[in-house]
Amino acid sequence: MRRYIATRVVTMFGVLMITLLITIALVGSNMDTILTQGIVFQVRSEITENPAIAESFSTVEEFEEFIQSQIEQRIKILGLDEPWYSPQRIGVTMYKIMMLDFGNATFLTSDEGSSDVKDILFEKLPRTVLLFTSATVIISIIGIFLGAFSSSKVGSIIDRITSSFAIISSSFPVWWIGMLMIFLFAFTYQIFPARATPDIPSSDPAYIGSLLYHMALPLITIVMIGFGSWAYLVRNFMVGIMQEDFIIAKKTIGIKQKKIIYTHALKNAAPPIVTILALSLSGSLGGAIITEAVFDWPGMGRLYFEAITVMDLPVIIGATYLLTVFFLISIFVADLLYGYFDPRVRTGK
Repeated sequence: MRRYIATRVVTMFGVLMITLLITIALVGSNMDTILTQGIVFQVRSEITENPAIAESFSTVEEFEEFIQSQIEQRIKILGLDEPWYSPQRIGVTMYKIMMLDFGNATFLTSDEGSSDVKDILFEKLPRTVLLFTSATVIISIIGIFLGAFSSSKVGSIIDRITSSFAIISSSFPVWWIGMLMIFLFAFTYQIFPARATPDIPSSDPAYIGSLLYHMALPLITIVMIGFGSWAYLVRNFMVGIMQEDFIIAKKTIGIKQKKIIYTHALKNAAPPIVTILALSLSGSLGGAIITEAVFDWPGMGRLYFEAITVMDLPVIIGATYLLTVFFLISIFVADLLYGYFDPRVRTGK
């Protein structure tokens, strides 16, 4: 077991390093250009805010020479005088990213006004967890129980309704149903607010309650669209298992139907269900760009959308790294659980 875990850890770490290298290679030259422009803007802004500095020079040439020296000095401090692909630059950049030192955002800020990428990410991430991860957990619970129940009544009305609902709900994107839900429940009946972002600042004690109220409509929409496909998958995983000899034998000796479904059959269908659940949970951390934009939910999806729109590369790199780490952790946990439920995977047989 230890060898199995060690192998998986080494593999995950290798994947993380490759992802980092690819990300740095994709944005390397653009990142240098943006950082250099940011330094120029920062130096000129500091001098503009302090007129005494400009007044201390007798000629324009001396003043411009001072500005240029300040810019060159800061470029050297940040290591931008070397090409982005030099081993030293790549090594330092990867180390900083791994230590969650993403630097400052170029354009975006947190609600508190901080431009530190880490502050921005850790402000948005809990909100995405609150909405999308909660929705994923609810969807998986409903889907597992409904799918398991349908698998025991193949061909019945409940089974047909479940399968039909799964096909219909999967045919519509969440954001489109979300727009209909906003029109119906926010404008027609005025039960929920149209915007999922609370109108009060996050420092207000009533913010949490307001946030939960504002997330009700997007949460209902995501769950309503998502649980049908989950139930359909679980149902298909379990249909074959319900026909196997050991299940028929348990029915013959008089074990209750519910115990057979939710204890014996469901345990045998656990490996693929656990894998899908792990992938769904890790995927939920990234939010959904269009869905968050439609509901105006202040999470990771909308942050990604805003960062891509203004090309805020430090935020894009930080969010990508963070989500990659969460994804690898979820895959690692799924592998362990898969090995627990199916020992053939753990032993390599």
